[in-house]
Amino acid sequence: MKLRHTYIKYRDKWWGLPLFLPSILLPVLNLANTYAQISSGTVTLFYLPLALLMSSMVFFGWAAIPGIIIALFIRKFALVGLAETLVVIAHFFIPVVLGWGGYRAFTPHRRNISHGNPRLMTQRILWQVICPATLFLILYQMITLVGFYKTNQIFSGVNIFSLNTLINYQALLVGNLTGIPMCYYLIRVLRNPFYLRSYFSQLRLQFDPKVSRIEIVLWAGIFGLLMMLLCLPLNKNSSIFSTNYTLSLLLPVMLWGSIRYGYRFISLIWTPLLIISIHYYHRYIPLSLGYDTQLAIVSSSYLIYSFIIIFISMLATQQRIVHRRARLLALLDPVVHLPNLRALNRSLNNFPWSVICFLRIPELERLGRNYGIMMRIQYKQTLANWITARLAPDECVYQLSGHDLVFRLNTEAYQDRIEELDRHIKQFRFSWDGMRLQPQVGISYCYVRSPVTHIYLLLGELSTTADLSLATNHPENLQKRCAINLQQNLKDKVALMNRLQHALENDQFRLMAQPIVGVRGDSYHEILLRLIGNEGEIINPDEFLPVAHEFGLSSRIDLWVLENTLRFMARHREELPASRFAINLAPSTVCRAHFPAEVKRLLIQYQVEAWQLFFEVTESNALYNMEQANQTLARLQQMGCQVAIDDFGTGYASYARLKSVDADILKIDGSFIRNIVSNSMDYQIVASICHLARMKKMRIVAEYVETEEVRSAVVSLGIDYLQGYLIGKPEPLDNLLAKAPKKDAQSAVSQSDSSSI
Repeated sequence: MKLRHTYIKYRDKWWGLPLFLPSILLPVLNLANTYAQISSGTVTLFYLPLALLMSSMVFFGWAAIPGIIIALFIRKFALVGLAETLVVIAHFFIPVVLGWGGYRAFTPHRRNISHGNPRLMTQRILWQVICPATLFLILYQMITLVGFYKTNQIFSGVNIFSLNTLINYQALLVGNLTGIPMCYYLIRVLRNPFYLRSYFSQLRLQFDPKVSRIEIVLWAGIFGLLMMLLCLPLNKNSSIFSTNYTLSLLLPVMLWGSIRYGYRFISLIWTPLLIISIHYYHRYIPLSLGYDTQLAIVSSSYLIYSFIIIFISMLATQQRIVHRRARLLALLDPVVHLPNLRALNRSLNNFPWSVICFLRIPELERLGRNYGIMMRIQYKQTLANWITARLAPDECVYQLSGHDLVFRLNTEAYQDRIEELDRHIKQFRFSWDGMRLQPQVGISYCYVRSPVTHIYLLLGELSTTADLSLATNHPENLQKRCAINLQQNLKDKVALMNRLQHALENDQFRLMAQPIVGVRGDSYHEILLRLIGNEGEIINPDEFLPVAHEFGLSSRIDLWVLENTLRFMARHREELPASRFAINLAPSTVCRAHFPAEVKRLLIQYQVEAWQLFFEVTESNALYNMEQANQTLARLQQMGCQVAIDDFGTGYASYARLKSVDADILKIDGSFIRNIVSNSMDYQIVASICHLARMKKMRIVAEYVETEEVRSAVVSLGIDYLQGYLIGKPEPLDNLLAKAPKKDAQSAVSQSDSSSI
């Protein structure tokens, strides 16, 4: 183990692998060089040493220079002597260093070669293929012309544009194009043999998912047959398939493989087979008239085929990677980075029998409003990781919008597992800014069978059951909780929500008015809302207002009531002069910063005075932004409107709130008023509320005044206004016109005549 760590620590030093690998690999790879004889001399068809040195330089950087110099020195010194060896070293060193430097300068973010990446293909072709080959050939011509090369003049020619030079240049290009990746991976394997495992795993990932074994065998058989025909010796019985025509047939077969099998597999196959096909060139290029030209054309085919095959395999691989990534992103929530509902649907299709578990965390919404969206995101991610630790490898947690999560379980012993997961989730603690938070989590579950075509409706039912779990503090089974009734309730809610939207668009609400009479003679009316059903029936607000609040329609309904009330007041200002109306506001409306501006606009539009409006607000925990609600009510009071606290004494409204509230009117909840005569406790509670309200200089309204005894009792307590069936029942708003005082027409005429006299 110590030796292995020492090897890893020092293997990339200049005196480590970079010093020895070029000297070891250069003699071996020189065997791949292929030369041919033409009428004007010897030419090169494939040349690999330049690719090896370039790969070593790219892999090790400056640390490779001593090894390159030593490898060239060992290779040439015994054959050509010291002077020519130094020239050979300079000849190789200049193209390699300049090509490596150009690649590093124009791709600074990539230290090594990124094979298979089409975005870097241009830089690779320019700096690792064209630039070294061109500089190498030009320097060879110049050195040979000066006379420094006396023993070997394979790359030189009388004319720089001769056939010899063309074939040699193509040999250098194809050697760099195919040889640099091969040498690079060879160095990586020698440096770390375990890289082979990673290489082959990535190779399998680049295959098209639809590739079958039969296709691979068929492709390999066709390719092997073509290679066998290509390498058969020429004789008088040779057919057209024993010529370089077979070489052209290799292109479509390799393109087939490039598209289907990816870059890594094709580069692993093509380079060795290309070396073999070039090495046995004499088997398929007969000696005949025009042999030199034919050899140049075949040499160009090596280069063109290699480029096309490599580039197409890169594009096909990149396209599959992009497609795979796009599919993964389509199955992943972009914010929380958890699988989404598409992933859940896909998982349910893969597993015929499953258990869906729904997690409801209602307090997470309030915590998110107070601490920001990042808190909610990190809470979900942390909770998902906490749950995943107890799931099987093929089970997963999925993201839902808002404050919900879902996870899928296999069906084996799922009831025991859900109980265990419930205990595990109850132990979860989340830390945020040093605070340890533990919101309550409701869990519901159901047993499903694929295909699940009603997943959204099913999640709605699970959501309702999870609310029940919050109350029982225990996981609830949807099948045992009357799923049909839950489904029907959900459908009824959606139908009522659609009915509310239709009523808002078509004015299908009815305004009712109930009088609130003051003991000192003044009075006003509370506006009550009714919904007209599809068949003309009247729907009470207790039925539709909770649905409106759940689906976010409360503010729109409040604005509809306000505008239609003001329109009624403007239309009948002569019949009902100085009329005053109280309008109930939902918590979501009070928490809107723009609501006072909308009230002011409507008052100006309908020319109604602000003192004619009362706004009744229920002190509720639904006031999620208390600071904004107080600002809204203060602005309404500054405009001249009056604010009343409705249903005081129940729920969230308490004496603690009475100390800080700033309102004009306090309405005592009817549950205390109804039994004030028979229940001494209720009487004392009402008396104490009245005492505190007078200290705050607030007027008091008693609701549910239904008998004379109750009326006498509340009047004796000093309550200012009375409301209830004894005072008056709710009736359509238009009925107020019939009760309005009418002037006698004749007295009006006589008064006008006397005033004219």
